[in-house]
Amino acid sequence: MTSPLLVEAWWAWPLHVHYVASIPLTKHLSVAIIDSNPALGLRTWLKKDDIPDSRVSTVTPATISFFEEIGAWEYVKQQRHAFFDQMQVWDYTGLGYTRYNARDVGKECLGCVVENKVLCNSLLLCLQEKDFEKTVYPARLTSMSFQSKYPSAGTATYQAGNKSTSSGTTLSDDTSEQIHHDHLVKLDLSNGKSLHAKLVVGADGAKSHVREIAGLKTTCWNYSQSAVICTVEHTVENHCAWQRFLPSGPIALLPIGDKFSNIVWTMGPEESLHHKSMSEDDFVKAVNHALHYGYGPYPQSSILDRYMERFSWVTGHGTPSTTEYFEVPPKVTNVVSERMAFPLSLMHAHDYASEQVVLIGDAAHTVHPLAGQGVNLGFGDASALAKVIAEGLKVGTDLGQLSLLKQYEKERKAANVTMMAILDGFQKAYSVDLGPINLLRAAAFHGAQYIGPLKKNIMSYAMGEQKWPLFS
Repeated sequence: MTSPLLVEAWWAWPLHVHYVASIPLTKHLSVAIIDSNPALGLRTWLKKDDIPDSRVSTVTPATISFFEEIGAWEYVKQQRHAFFDQMQVWDYTGLGYTRYNARDVGKECLGCVVENKVLCNSLLLCLQEKDFEKTVYPARLTSMSFQSKYPSAGTATYQAGNKSTSSGTTLSDDTSEQIHHDHLVKLDLSNGKSLHAKLVVGADGAKSHVREIAGLKTTCWNYSQSAVICTVEHTVENHCAWQRFLPSGPIALLPIGDKFSNIVWTMGPEESLHHKSMSEDDFVKAVNHALHYGYGPYPQSSILDRYMERFSWVTGHGTPSTTEYFEVPPKVTNVVSERMAFPLSLMHAHDYASEQVVLIGDAAHTVHPLAGQGVNLGFGDASALAKVIAEGLKVGTDLGQLSLLKQYEKERKAANVTMMAILDGFQKAYSVDLGPINLLRAAAFHGAQYIGPLKKNIMSYAMGEQKWPLFS
C-alpha cells in the first residue's frame, strides 16, 4: 500500500486529517490512518443523559474556531458539552484570588469542557462526510524503514491511504506494483500489511512509537505528582471553572453539564492511591475539604484589595470582574464515576521533525494539566502542520522534505515552549509553602484581579486569542 500521508495517532490525528481534507491544495492527498484504538469502530451518537465520563478536555475559543472551520463542532454541539463564562482561582492561604469573566474580553465564553470520547467521536463522524481518500488501519506500527525506491506515497500519520499522491501519481494497494519513486518510508503493521508514504505524522501520544523509531530525542522529568480524576455531582448546576492551589497541587472543579462537574486533583503519588481507594463518602468529604475550609480560610477583603481597587479606578482600565468578590464553589454531593490516577510529567522533543517524519501533539510535548492547555497545544500543532503542507504543495515542495517540516517546527516549538515554561513555573511556585513566597503569590493574584490590562492579557493568551503572554 502506498500513501502520501501516514498518520499514527490517537488525539491530534483526526484533526490533522480533517484540516488536510479541508484545504483545496491538500484535499486530494491520500491519507492512511494507523490506530489500534477500538473506539475507531464506534462511530455512534453519545447520549446526553448518560453519566459523563471522567476523561475530559477544556477546549479554548481558538480550538473551538478550528473545530468549526473543519466542520466538526456541529457534531460536538449535538452531544454533551459545557461552556463556562467564569473562572475563579485562589490560594489555600486565603491571601489572594482572581476571578475571570468572559465579558472582560468581550466574549461569550472562556472555554468549553468536553469529554474526550465526544471530541474523538465528533471528529470521526465528521471524517465520514469528508470526500477524500482515506483508509483506517486498526493495527499497530511494528517497524519503519526508509527506502531508496518503492511505490510512490504521500503523507502518513501512523495511518495510511491510497490512490493519488501530491504529484498525481497513481497509488495501489498492491505493493507488487513497482511504481518507483525515491525517498519513501516503509511501515510494517501488526496485521502483516506494509505501507509506503512520503511523510509519516506521529500523533501517537507521549510514549510515541514513531518518535522512538525515528530516533527523535526528548527532555523530560517527572513531577512526583499524580492527577486523580473523576465525575462528581452537585445539587445545583455549575457554570464556573474553579481551581484552588493546595500545598500538594491544584484541585480543579470543571462544569460538564447539568449538575455534573469533573474533578482534576493533583497530589503526591501515595496520596493519589489513597484517594483513589477510599470510600465514596470519604472522597466526597475530602473534595469538599480541599475546595472549602481545608488548609486555610476563604480569601477575605484586605487593605491590599482596597488599594488595588483604587489603583484600577485611577488607571481607568478596570474589567467587569475587577469588582466581583470571591464566590464559594458548589458543594459536591456524590461521586458518579470511576476514580482514576495518572502520573504527571513534562516532556519535550528536541526536534519535531526529521526527514519524512514529523511529530504533533503529545508525541512532541506533554505539559502539567493545571491550566488544561495540553490538548489545545496539540490541536494548534495539527492546524499549523496542515497549513505548512499546503504551502509546500503550492510551490512544489516534496511533502517529506526536512526544510518544509522545519517551518512547522519553528512556529510551534516557540509557542509550545513558552506555554510549557509558564505552566512549569506555576507548578514550581505553588509547590513551596514559605511565608515570603506565599506573599508573592498573593500579590500576583491581586495584580491579576485588579490590573485590567494584565487580566485581559492573561485571558487572551489562555484562550488562544494571542500568540504571546505579554501584551502582544
